[in-house]
Amino acid sequence: AGMPPVLKMKKSLIILFAMFMSVRMNAQQYPEYKRSGDKAFVHKEYFEAAYFYKKYLDEKKGKKLKYTLFTYYRLAESYRLYENYAEAKAWYKKVIDTDAAKYPLARLWYGVCLRAGANFDEATAQLQQFKDTYNGESRYSLLADMEIKNCRYAKGQYLVYSAKKVIKSKTFTSEQGDYALTKNQANYFLTSSRFTIGDKHLNRIYTVSGNEVKLAGLNWNDAADAEYGTASLTGGGGTMYFTRWIKQNGITTCSIYVSKLQNNSWTTPVKLNNYVNAQGFNAIQPFVTPDGRRLFFVSSKPGGQGGEDIWISDLDADGNALNAVNAGSTINTAYDEQSPYYDVPQKKLIYSSKGFTGMGGFDFFESLNNAGTWTVPGNMGYPVNSVKDDLYYYPEDGAENKFYISSDRQSDCCLNIFEVTATVPVLKGLVIDCDTHEPLPGVKVSFVNPANRTVIKELVSDITGYTFELSSLGAYQLKLEKQGYITQDIPFTITDEVRTDTLYETPACLQAYKLGTPIVLENILFDFDKSTLTTSSQLILDGLVDILNSNPTINIELAAHTDSKGSDEYNLQLSQNRAAACVSYIVSKGIKSSRLYAKGYGETKPVAPNRLANMQDNPAGRQLNRRTEFTIINNRED
Repeated sequence: AGMPPVLKMKKSLIILFAMFMSVRMNAQQYPEYKRSGDKAFVHKEYFEAAYFYKKYLDEKKGKKLKYTLFTYYRLAESYRLYENYAEAKAWYKKVIDTDAAKYPLARLWYGVCLRAGANFDEATAQLQQFKDTYNGESRYSLLADMEIKNCRYAKGQYLVYSAKKVIKSKTFTSEQGDYALTKNQANYFLTSSRFTIGDKHLNRIYTVSGNEVKLAGLNWNDAADAEYGTASLTGGGGTMYFTRWIKQNGITTCSIYVSKLQNNSWTTPVKLNNYVNAQGFNAIQPFVTPDGRRLFFVSSKPGGQGGEDIWISDLDADGNALNAVNAGSTINTAYDEQSPYYDVPQKKLIYSSKGFTGMGGFDFFESLNNAGTWTVPGNMGYPVNSVKDDLYYYPEDGAENKFYISSDRQSDCCLNIFEVTATVPVLKGLVIDCDTHEPLPGVKVSFVNPANRTVIKELVSDITGYTFELSSLGAYQLKLEKQGYITQDIPFTITDEVRTDTLYETPACLQAYKLGTPIVLENILFDFDKSTLTTSSQLILDGLVDILNSNPTINIELAAHTDSKGSDEYNLQLSQNRAAACVSYIVSKGIKSSRLYAKGYGETKPVAPNRLANMQDNPAGRQLNRRTEFTIINNRED
């Protein structure tokens, strides 16, 4: 899952390699094992290094060796660097228990291995201890900080129920590594290391149609040990971009190539120009937009934020890069970013990064492009992300809630392809009459996309309410309509953190109305002798704003009333000022003033006696009389 696209050894290759080396090294003395391990480690051949270091220790088990602690540390490093965290953890622990001060970074990497095994509490303790005692390079202290945050985030994610299910794909899985699935013209393309030359497994691009898996047929007279993968095709399937890499003298060189489909055969691949393949730097993991006009890719070349970054190139009509622009500091970090996928209709970039707080390793993040500016990337959460590496997002055509990822979450060596599906719940709700509190049948219930106000589904409620079988997660509105009732819009969001297959919306009440009949707005309060709205009153009026927005055809009178304290003239003026204050607030929220009429009635329309029959004061009656009402004076639909 690192760069190049996959350098992890495959289990079948591990067995072959172990058998081969057992015969080859049988006659060697144990010091030779260490020398071979050192040589492999320097050349970054970490699997081979681990094999030799382990052999060195096994041959002299129980005997004192001059280089025991050094070999413990090198063995742990070798396992970690080809991401076998389970084995690395045990050897880092041996280093710490033997002499922690000799190799202080051992505790940092031990904590990372614990995090990769989902041992979050123990990992946090080790990482914190490393921070408290380490006095070396600041970058390692910063990494410890990040890993502690990852532990806290991951632990929290494990406690949250998710509607998403992640299952290893049976269709696209072999005994070797398989990753970077994409689809074009009804055919799937993937990268796999199932191709062999002699005793070597090499990455190649395959097509999958039904149960048939075969090499993609790239026409290339290439070096025997060259590898290529991570295909991306234009919408019509006529152009393919991919990564080619070759290892020489311990150095891996990666470049992006393009090939065209002509007469059902792929042309000899051509290396892209220096905008993409900068001299002396690697370029990997291309993603081309369906129209063939933009290329997203990963490069370590100068001008980025550090490590491997996402870059973007415009392409000409022949598919050649016209430029290369770094995606910027919102998307990229000082650490590594990889495997970009850009959803053109949604203007959404989904990619993997090690530079933000997450589960650990590479996590998926998503960011929207808003007029050329990227939004802050959001972590896609567990179980899409794991404590291992998660890369290569690709959606299933025509299935809103299914996509594919590549992950080594179930392996110590290889990426495999996983299917992610989201179980979206059924939404149920009841509509009642606001006055009688009885179920209200015959309500038209519309399921609306609030972004464009389009109706996705609609039905008519019965005595038991309504039930919607939903098709996707997201933000929505329910619109409730019935003749003689005020229409109501209810916003709600369905996330992948739902905890049941059925969601029950809180019962919604519809308010019946008759033209000219007032409806009291409860708790519209003013300070004594004032016409200034309180904050709590503004919140109540916000509800009336919602009603007016949901019922654009109605016009209302907003009326204010007082009790009998004070002169008639004074109360009339005070109530008018209060009604006008309400209207002014509603207009400030975007409602047209032509739909509103402010009227102060003073004490002229009491709804309860201000005094009792014995002429004693009636506080309860006065409170009822100090009220604010709205009356629907016309409805252009009636």
